[in-house]
Amino acid sequence: MLESSFGITFFLKSSAKSTNEKYIYLRITVDGVPKETSTKRKWDIKRWEQKTARATGNKEDAKALNLFLNSLELQISKYRDELSEKRETVSSIKLINFALGKTNVKSTVIKEFQLHNDQMLALVEKKEYAIGTHERYEISKKHVTEFMFYKYGVEDMEFSELNFEFVKDYEFYLKTVKNISNNTALKYITNFKKIVLSAVDKEIISADPFKRFKSKKIKVPKKPLTNHELSLLEKHKFSTGRLAVVRDVFIFQCYTGLAYIDVFNLKQSDLKVGVDGEKWILTGRQKTGSPISIPLLPKAVELIEKYKDHRICVERNSVLPVSSNQKMNEYLKEIADLCGITSALNTHKARRTFGSTITLNNNVPIHVVKEMLGHQSVSQTEQYAITEELAIGREMQGLKQRLADKEDDPGKLTLQTIERMEKDLNEMKKKLGLINQK
Repeated sequence: MLESSFGITFFLKSSAKSTNEKYIYLRITVDGVPKETSTKRKWDIKRWEQKTARATGNKEDAKALNLFLNSLELQISKYRDELSEKRETVSSIKLINFALGKTNVKSTVIKEFQLHNDQMLALVEKKEYAIGTHERYEISKKHVTEFMFYKYGVEDMEFSELNFEFVKDYEFYLKTVKNISNNTALKYITNFKKIVLSAVDKEIISADPFKRFKSKKIKVPKKPLTNHELSLLEKHKFSTGRLAVVRDVFIFQCYTGLAYIDVFNLKQSDLKVGVDGEKWILTGRQKTGSPISIPLLPKAVELIEKYKDHRICVERNSVLPVSSNQKMNEYLKEIADLCGITSALNTHKARRTFGSTITLNNNVPIHVVKEMLGHQSVSQTEQYAITEELAIGREMQGLKQRLADKEDDPGKLTLQTIERMEKDLNEMKKKLGLINQK
């Protein structure tokens, strides 16, 4: 790939000690991106002409130095021409590495990706990452590898070959060839970007190819189960035992708010007597390490008792016989069809149902729900707040009552009543995000 601008210069750089002798540095600039390194040579500042970037005078030491600098500049220019002839990317980092004798050491994208993933896996054992996070990065690496082969016919590339076009084409590939949704594609791109930015920090690559890349998530409504849908699930009689078990695990999540991995790991030892003398779940979230303190509702206690002697629970010392996340989500689709539930069922929907339908919708304070869900901040919990339909329904019921009162006694519509109705209307708008909250 041909560069649009190229420049080589030498200059003297001050050292910590204030002397006339300074180190001679080499600076290479390609397409406006400069990189510099020391030549390991020193020279007297009084015998240097920066305009020509060479030593002055006719003494033998000056002639020898200029010969060295001319030879180095010629070698760099020759290497640059060789790269251009091979249609390889010319970058200031690549030319500097050549000057330093590092041309045989190449840092490639997939190698760096694998190094990152290996280090992350080692930290999984230290509880700094969840195994699911490592798996997602492995999938991200797989997508980048397949894209390189699809687009360029190679299994790996140098970082210097990455550019804005590569990033945009990769996004298009994920959304079209791989048929991945916008938001999921952006997650894979974000994972890849982390590897690239790490390479920028290590000075493997001079410019960030993501600098001009703009992405935007599409807001997807993530609704919890309604009370009616939850009731349909609870009351349905399944002819297949495996579906009944999956349904019960899902219902347990709905009444505890546990994420899939946390209900999978839940042990009998995590069930303890709380401050009120009742049974609680006292453990920590695997994803964040945040403490979890959840008083058990009667339905959850009932399910614990139901499965305490189950073969899998006894073997694993687990509270419930939880299948793999993949199997759970696969069976939940089948369960939704059998129960006449049109919205998609997955393990995370149960957690959202606890946060919204079970707790917030029954006036449990949001800061209490935050603690039970193990969220880091209230803003996370706010995403689980009651749906707009419920908010509208509540406010309209109040409005209907006030209008009914007005019809019974028109004289009651006083200035105070009007002001109260305006206040209630503004509150409803705030809840629905129609006006900014102060």
